[in-house]
Amino acid sequence: MKATVIATFVAAAAALQAQTFSPDAEGFIRNWLVLAPIAVQEDSGATEIDRDLLGGEATIKPKPGDKVNVDGKILSWTPHQTSDYYIDFRQSFGAERGEDAAGYAVAYVVADDEMKVKLSIGSNDQCKVWLNGKQVIKFAETRTLDKDTDSADVTLVKGQNVLVFKVINEKNNWQAAARFLHGTTPVKNVHISATPQ
Repeated sequence: MKATVIATFVAAAAALQAQTFSPDAEGFIRNWLVLAPIAVQEDSGATEIDRDLLGGEATIKPKPGDKVNVDGKILSWTPHQTSDYYIDFRQSFGAERGEDAAGYAVAYVVADDEMKVKLSIGSNDQCKVWLNGKQVIKFAETRTLDKDTDSADVTLVKGQNVLVFKVINEKNNWQAAARFLHGTTPVKNVHISATPQ
């Protein structure tokens, strides 16, 4: 009996990890794996955005529940589905620390074929974005969130692509949004997973 319950639990966990999601109607990624909050020095976003808080942040491939020691604090990678087109870090993860904080969001973007697209993002405040280990966007000032404030021409390879989004909040709101576009048309023929292949 006990072995059956354990086997059922393991199968359910594996099915959940294998689950994929589609972008929303506007192409925004709504399913992420998030690590937050990470304390940073007050009003230091412009310099903290260049500090590698994870020791290899560009090439991380976390799984749900993975634990990370950041400056002596243990944090867990948490699956997160947004309620709007953007991640609201402060509302969802900032109860303990919502200002002068950094967070990471990872999405595994699965493409059926290689495609040249535009990665379009917005953030509040500073951000860096990597795709498959290559930095493609950096913004080092404070701002409010708007759709599509920064973009980069990128290539999604056939199969899994790793999108890493680092966002720092100095004061007030702490948000991030990302989507892929063909010109002005949202890319919808991709799937999003919370686990690496």
